[in-house]
Amino acid sequence: MTAEEWEIVRLSLKVGAVAVAACLPVAFALAWALARGRFPGKVLLDALIHLPLVLPPVVTGWLLLLAFGPQGPAGAWLDGTLGLTFMFRWTGAALAAAVMALPLMVRAMRLSIEAVDQRLEVAAMTLGASRWRTFRTITVPLALPGVIAGTVLGFARSLGEFGATITFVSNIPGETQTLPLAIYSALQIPGGESAVTRLAMISVLLSLAALVISEVLARRMGRSAHVL
Repeated sequence: MTAEEWEIVRLSLKVGAVAVAACLPVAFALAWALARGRFPGKVLLDALIHLPLVLPPVVTGWLLLLAFGPQGPAGAWLDGTLGLTFMFRWTGAALAAAVMALPLMVRAMRLSIEAVDQRLEVAAMTLGASRWRTFRTITVPLALPGVIAGTVLGFARSLGEFGATITFVSNIPGETQTLPLAIYSALQIPGGESAVTRLAMISVLLSLAALVISEVLARRMGRSAHVL
C-alpha cells in the first residue's frame, strides 16, 4: 500500500471513531426515550430517527448542507459561537457518518433496554437504592450488550458511508476522502483497478472485524449480565 492509501485508512478510522463517540450519548438518550418514555409524538420521533435508513443518502447529505452549511442555521451559529465549521472538513465527514449511523445504534440500544426486566429495578429501589444507583448498577449492566453492539455497528456503518458525505463535504484527498470515496475516485482513473482492490479489501476486513467484535462482545457481556 502507498502512503496515500494508509492516510485514507487513518482518516476513515478517525472519522468513524469521532462519529461514534459523538453519537453515543445522543443514541443512548434517544433509545431510552423510545424504550421507556410515554409522550405525545413518540411515533414521529421514532420515524425521524430512522429516516436516514430509508432516505437516499444524497438527500440526507443535502439536508445536512442546508442545516450545517455556512448559510445554514446550525452551521452559522456553530461557526459564529464556537468557530466550528463542517464544510470541506473531516468534521463534516464525521457528522454525516454520525447521522447515518444513528438509526442502527438507537435500534440496538432500544431493544437491549426494552429487554431489561423492570421488576429488578423496582426490587432494587424497594430495597433502598436510588434511581441513579439502580440505573448505574442494574439497568446499564443488563443493557450493555446492546449498547456495545450498537456502538460497533455504528462504527462499521460509518466506515461505509458514501452518499451523504460526498454531497455534504465533497471528496477532498487528505481531508474528507474516506475509504468509500477513495474507491469511487480510483474507479474513475484508468488503471486504478489495483488501488480499488486494495482499498476494497481493507474496507471489507475492517467492516467484518467490527461485526465479529460486536457479536463476541455482546455474547460475553450477555453471559456476564446473566451471572449478575
